[in-house]
Amino acid sequence: MRSHLPSFATRRILALFFSLLLAPAGLLGADAAPVRVLFLGNSFLFGSGSPVRFFRPDTVNDLNRAGVGGVPALFKSFTGDAGLAYEVSVETASGQGFDFHLEKKASLIGRPWDVVVMQSHSVLNQAKPGDPELLIRSARALGEMFAGYNPRVDVRLIATWPRADLVYPAKGAWHGKGLEGMARDVRAAYDRAAAATPQVRGVIPVGESWLRAIRAGFADGNPYDGVAFGQVSLWTYDYYHASAHGYYLEALMVFGHVTNRDPRSLGGDEAAAFELGMTKEHAQALQRIAAEELAAAGVRLEPFKTRAAPLNRRVE
Repeated sequence: MRSHLPSFATRRILALFFSLLLAPAGLLGADAAPVRVLFLGNSFLFGSGSPVRFFRPDTVNDLNRAGVGGVPALFKSFTGDAGLAYEVSVETASGQGFDFHLEKKASLIGRPWDVVVMQSHSVLNQAKPGDPELLIRSARALGEMFAGYNPRVDVRLIATWPRADLVYPAKGAWHGKGLEGMARDVRAAYDRAAAATPQVRGVIPVGESWLRAIRAGFADGNPYDGVAFGQVSLWTYDYYHASAHGYYLEALMVFGHVTNRDPRSLGGDEAAAFELGMTKEHAQALQRIAAEELAAAGVRLEPFKTRAAPLNRRVE
């Protein structure tokens, strides 16, 4: 009697088909539709004061056509190493917050993104430093706009680092509160924005990762009195923006938070760190700090094997 059950080969083909059908976006290689991610922000994303600003601008789509590479290009490099397919776009404007992008750039950024990673002005409101209300309103409005193009959009907010120039000088808006005080205020504002915006899937604790690096003794906590021997500064020369190390840590935090991949898997031979002049030891230390902060924030990280070609790895 002839069986009506599918053959073993047919079952294997069907199993493969359904596994591909159900696979998460970004994990199927170059032939799959890449995850469309937009980075929206200001100089804290495009890398002001650092060679990160000019890092591989040809690998991302700068919607303003200003030749920005920055943190988005670092993120793109990490996803390539992890074998993930991401199509990265960036829209940045120096010294601006969410309200500016909403009012001036809506026609440019209004598209069906899968993921939007965004950060506002470092003082929350330029006219009223420390006041979170403008950030909260603007984040909610941006979330609603992006959801109009893709109801399933995944928005992540970056809680930015504390600024040494606002903490240590007597006229600084956070003078007397310490780095921890400014980081706490900024994080609280982004948490409120996330709570008010249904499209937000999480807040990326970049500011906390900087504090972790300082507490661990990897980074110096006060650039005004010089950088201690054996440590690095996460700030650049203006004590406001980040150094290459600071932006690298930011990019690692975004990478781990968005993809759930363990930054430590990138390893000391990761090419971007080498191109930015970092030692293997510094790259690995920053990867470890990012992984620890992400884990503390409840992010479940998965290790991976790097898939970069030999020419894309560190060569000395």
